[in-house]
Order: sequence, then structure tokens, then C-alpha cells
Amino acid sequence: METALTRLVGVTHPVVQTGMGWVAGPRLVTATARAGGLGILASATMSPDRLRAAVREVKERTDAPFGVNLRADAGDAGERADIIVKEGVRVASFALAPSRELIARLRDAGVVVIPSVGARRHAEKVAAWGVDAVLVQGGEGGGHTGAVATTVLLPQVVDAVDIPVIAAGGFRDGRGLVAALAHGAAGIAMGTRFLLTSDSTVPEPVKARYLAAGVQDVTVTTKVDGLPHRMLRSELVDALERSGRTRALARALRHAAAFRADSGMSWRAMVRDGLAMKHGHDLTWSQVLLAANTPMLLRAAMVDGRTDLGVMASGQVAGLIDDLPSVQDLIHAIMTEAADVLTNRLPTPDGCSA
Repeated sequence: METALTRLVGVTHPVVQTGMGWVAGPRLVTATARAGGLGILASATMSPDRLRAAVREVKERTDAPFGVNLRADAGDAGERADIIVKEGVRVASFALAPSRELIARLRDAGVVVIPSVGARRHAEKVAAWGVDAVLVQGGEGGGHTGAVATTVLLPQVVDAVDIPVIAAGGFRDGRGLVAALAHGAAGIAMGTRFLLTSDSTVPEPVKARYLAAGVQDVTVTTKVDGLPHRMLRSELVDALERSGRTRALARALRHAAAFRADSGMSWRAMVRDGLAMKHGHDLTWSQVLLAANTPMLLRAAMVDGRTDLGVMASGQVAGLIDDLPSVQDLIHAIMTEAADVLTNRLPTPDGCSA
């Protein structure tokens, strides 16, 4: 299936595996690339040296295109961009809008730039700055999310910009791909669906928690880092929502210290990134401090398997998933079902299925 996305990045199928922190490592990205999709490495939880090693590991395993997700507000974003360029990575994706200068720098080096957006005005802004495509996530998506559903947000953005639009939030199968294409998207991006594959390195007990969840078990809370964050409801999430301000800030300080030790960042670098985050999101200092919770709470679950000590970012679609296929089988099933829907299930002018 050829679309504007497959032509832009050189993949076989218009399916993107998103850059989930602690989840989207070399194994998952390699599996996605080999299956013909676009795999995205999550770099926010990696040091620059770890990122370089992860990129080289993927390149050793496959010559298919893949990407790296960057935090546009990180103080070392320029250094990470240099790694992408020097290592020949095809795509740079961003959770926030990169600067005009960074966009130009990457594009001049032949890198495809695809930021994520959650509003029409954001898409219009980055399109005017020269990005190659945008990934639009509706409120159903996992992690930091907005309040507008994909089915409302996607057509708004498609009508507003003349670059390829990738749809995210609520997708898991071929029917969803066809629906996104019908809205004008060039492909779909999925996080939770790729997390729940046999190629994902997330511990099996954690995957079991996702598989056991219903749609109503996925909630949005601001108690983790001060921003709306969609995740599985758990005993820890309930405890966080009951905790007071002083206790929450003390926990954030402990997590900031733990992340500094794990990432090798200096306190000065962490403060610098906090300032950038504060201005980029218009946050209070309390919200900036709370943001230190996110990396370590996610790591506790996604790496260490401690669902009692960590949080599990999740899209609402987790409530519809009940299996753990390989990435190869997942993408094959998506494309097979999409072809079947397009060929045999769409209504004809007389009202009957084709």
C-alpha cells in the first residue's frame, strides 16, 4: 500500500511504531523495520552515548529505514541531532515542536522531520516552519495527551496543512488504518499495540496487566507530572491521586535524583531542561518538578516489572487488545485486513458491500 508516508520515508507499509520511553529500544525498532513499518527509537530515556549505540545496533540488524524520537526542549537536542545526522538515521520525530533552526539543520542533512501535534494550530505552525509531515495524536492515545478525539482532530489537521499527516490514538488493526486513510491521513502510528507484541521487551507480567484491562481501566491523571497523562489505572495511580502536594513534590525530588544517576546528567543540565520545559509548556515550578516523576515511574514498570512502584502509559485501545503477536504478524494482519476492507467490505453506490 503506497501512500505519501511510505514515499516520504521509504517504508513498505504506512504503519509507524511510536517512540515510547523505556519500550522503543533496538529490538522493537528492528522488528518493525524488518516488517516494513517505520520504527522509532525513544531517545529521551537514553544518554547520547546510549543513543549512538542503539542506533548502531539497529543498523547492524537491518538496512531498512527507521527513526529517532527527540525531546525538542532538551538542552542537548543539538547533540542528539548531530548523532542522527552522522549515523544516517532517516527520520527525526519530536514530542514537541522543534525550532525553525533545528528543522532546517536536519532537513539540510537529508533527515525527514516529523513532530507530534495535538492541535490544529500546532500543525499549522510547524508546517509553516518546514517540517516534512506531522503525527497527530487524539485524546485516546497513551502518555501525554489532549482532550480532542482522533476522529475530530485528524480531519481538522488534514484540512489545515498540505503535508502528510499520520494519525495516532486509538489504532490497532486494518479497519483503523482504512478509517484513517478515509479521513485523509497517510498512515497510522501506534504505541500500545506495539508494546503488546512478543518483540516488546516489556516484562511479561506487565503485559498481562495491559491484556487484562478493559476500556474503563484506562484513565487520565495529572498527578504523575502535572500534565494530563493517560495510563492504566492501578493501586499506585489511585495512591498518587490521593497524595498531598508536599508528599508529591518530595517524591519528585527523589525521582529526579534517581534519573540523574541513571542518565548521567548533571544537576545543571536537569535544571536547564526544566527551564526549557517550563517555558515550552507554560508550567508552574511545581509542575516542572513533578515532571521528574515520569521517567522513573515508567522505568519501574516497563523495565523492572514493578507495577506496584511504576505507572503504565496506555492508550484506550488497550481495552480491545487480547493477544501478543510478533511485530511481523501484527503488521501483516493489519495490511491484510485493510486490503480486505478496501476490496470487499466498503459499500458500493447501490448500498451493498463491494
